[in-house]
Amino acid sequence: MAPTTSGAFTAHLRGDGTIELVTSSPVRVRFAPSPTGYLHIGGARTALFNWLFARQCGGEFMLRIEDTDSERSRPELIDVIFRSLEWLGLDWDGTPVHQSERGHLHQAAVDKLLGTGAAYWCDCTPDAVKARAEARGGTPGYDGFCAERNLENGDGRVVRFRVPSAGSTAFEDLIRGRVSFENENLEDFVILRSNGTPMFHLANAVDDADQGITHVVRGEDLINVTPKVILIREALAIEGDLTFAHLPLIVNEKRQKLSKRRDDVSVGDYIDRGYLAEAMVNYLATLGWGPPDDIEIRPLAEIVSLFRLEDVNKSGAFFDVKKLQHFNGEYIRNLSTTQFVNSSTRWLYEDAPWPAERFDIATFEVLAPLVQERVKLLSEVPGYVDFVFNADPIIDDDSWQKVMVKGAELAAAVLDHALAGFADCEWTAAGLEAALFSYAEQNEISKGKVQAPVRVSVTGRSVGPPLFESLEVLGRDETLRRLNAAKERL
Repeated sequence: MAPTTSGAFTAHLRGDGTIELVTSSPVRVRFAPSPTGYLHIGGARTALFNWLFARQCGGEFMLRIEDTDSERSRPELIDVIFRSLEWLGLDWDGTPVHQSERGHLHQAAVDKLLGTGAAYWCDCTPDAVKARAEARGGTPGYDGFCAERNLENGDGRVVRFRVPSAGSTAFEDLIRGRVSFENENLEDFVILRSNGTPMFHLANAVDDADQGITHVVRGEDLINVTPKVILIREALAIEGDLTFAHLPLIVNEKRQKLSKRRDDVSVGDYIDRGYLAEAMVNYLATLGWGPPDDIEIRPLAEIVSLFRLEDVNKSGAFFDVKKLQHFNGEYIRNLSTTQFVNSSTRWLYEDAPWPAERFDIATFEVLAPLVQERVKLLSEVPGYVDFVFNADPIIDDDSWQKVMVKGAELAAAVLDHALAGFADCEWTAAGLEAALFSYAEQNEISKGKVQAPVRVSVTGRSVGPPLFESLEVLGRDETLRRLNAAKERL
């Protein structure tokens, strides 16, 4: 097979029969979020795949804020988008572009389309369009009513693009292959709203051309917009071709597209729950793409090296929170103790469940390696150490009922043994363990059953960091006080 050129790539046939795309001109991609909501998981994945593609090809990753919809855009969310991208580590090239500041370019394009007859003014209201569709009993949508009326600009009027009545509009998608739309199925679409602002597809066509974008990488939910963009580019005589790649949708466990109303989709929510950016980026990279060696958890530099846009799957990508937590737990355990302590700072100070004056960082640093081995989220950290920094343990009712009430006789006996043994044993983890487990040996009871009453009495829960190391940090006097208090409660 002879090499063929498409967009910024030359296609070569690999030995295994698959196609390798080799860059033949500089790649420039863009991430274009709309500040009508917080950056969500789908948007973050789109940004990441654009970033990976640009970095892998030695190209540029541009950031463009699509804020032409003045009624729905919220300027304060622009900073949230910036902060979310910065948290993910997705650095962009150049200065972010605000689409709302490019109105002169959009208007010039509309004027050109009107001047060539590729667009026309329309005064049809949505109700009128709907009524005509119902009257003719045909397909809902605009019927070209104003196409030949030669209307001028006026209040409440929009500009529509004149779609060719015959033929088709097609493009080669790097992920989906050839995609074609019959023009007869495309209605004359609005390119300029009645308030004078451009529609999404008009602004995108103009700005992509002006910024020299070579590849549009976005979700498959926007694939129906693509023929409109192509038609506008052709009508404006924009030189050069865009290469498109439509990413698979991200779906929930029911294989439904992630919804803001139904699912947790905001990147900010995952930041608040204690996910590490590195883990989130690594996991997002697996949503629709996988490395050829099937090793999913790996450094970002390796992902950049291995990533190929043409290897992205077509089918929906399942957003599995449990798998994300697994990734996060692995990344937490790979931190140094100092990194773990620093990463936990927010939950130790800002959102801590104890009085600020009782917290001691040196004490936490002793427990930190034990906690680090067990948590999957940084937000779980306080729950593992709050028994140390509160005056009294926060008793979990389920743990108390299961261990101390249902097993009251054993609990009382274990507490008596612990009080006696802890009173004068060596106050080290090994000394405490020997003192308590002598009861298990004498009575042929499992060590777990003997540990449970002491753990619940001292920490308030039936799970936590290793018991004896925790007692060593808590100290003899406080441990004995809590054991006595638990015995009195029994």
